[in-house]
Order: sequence, then C-alpha cells, then structure tokens
Amino acid sequence: MLLDSFIISVISVIQIIINIYMWIIIIAALISWVNPDPYNPIVQTLYKLAAPAYRLVSKIPTRIGAVDLAPLIIIIALQFISIFIGNLAKAYI
Repeated sequence: MLLDSFIISVISVIQIIINIYMWIIIIAALISWVNPDPYNPIVQTLYKLAAPAYRLVSKIPTRIGAVDLAPLIIIIALQFISIFIGNLAKAYI
C-alpha cells in the first residue's frame, strides 16, 4: 500500500516535470518568432533548457519550407512519454 502511494507520487512528479518542460519548449518556440534580445537572461535560460531536446530532434529533417516542426515533434514525444508513464502506473496498481 505504501509502495503504491510512493510510485503514484513519483509518476505524478515526473508528469509535472514533463508538462513544465513542454511549456518551456512552447515558450522558447514563440520567443524565437519575435527575435528577442539574445543577452536577456530569461531568453538565454529558455534556450539552454530547450537545447537538449532540439539536439535530439535535429538528427531528423523537421523543416517544411520556412516552418520548423521541431517543437511540435518534441511536444508530441513528451505527451507520448507522459501518457505511457501514466498507463504504466495504472497497470501497476
């Protein structure tokens, strides 16, 4: 019983972290459209946090004309991981 509660709590925290990272990707993508000040610490932090995901996706072609679909691919992958982890928790309990 206690182990079940612990696993549910850990999975909930992981899903929250995935959700926060998804918002970081969305905000970084939106900020890139307006050409922000590259020396702004918030912009630098967002880009540094989003860079690992973009590096993973950069191995596949994500551009269609002038549109980069990398943020969309990252968000779909994060949603898949979040749903998969949630279903694993349901199957466990």
